[in-house]
Amino acid sequence: MAQTAKKGKTPPQKKVPERRCVGCAGTFEKRNLIRVVRSPEGEISIDFTGKKSGRGAYLCKNSACLKKARKSGILKRALECEISAEIYDELEKEIRLCEAEAAE
Repeated sequence: MAQTAKKGKTPPQKKVPERRCVGCAGTFEKRNLIRVVRSPEGEISIDFTGKKSGRGAYLCKNSACLKKARKSGILKRALECEISAEIYDELEKEIRLCEAEAAE
C-alpha cells in the first residue's frame, strides 16, 4: 500500500526575502539585488554579504536601473548622504560583471 501524506500536513514553505530596487521600484528576491550601505560612521560601500550594519538601499543588477538612480538622485535620498563618483563607478563595474555572467 502506498504511503500518503496526512491530510492538512504539508511542509511549510520557506519565505524568500524580497526587497525593492530604488532604480526601477520593482520587487525582487534579495539575493538578486546589490545592496549599497551607509555605515553608522557615514562611509558608503557595496555590501556583498547583505549583513553590514547601517542604512541600505538595493539596486537591480541592471545598468539601466543604475543610470536611472544616478540621474534622479534616488540613491542619495535613500541613503540620506552624498554618493561619490567612485561608488557609482564601482557599482557600474559590478553590474557589468553580473550582466556578463548572466549572458554566459
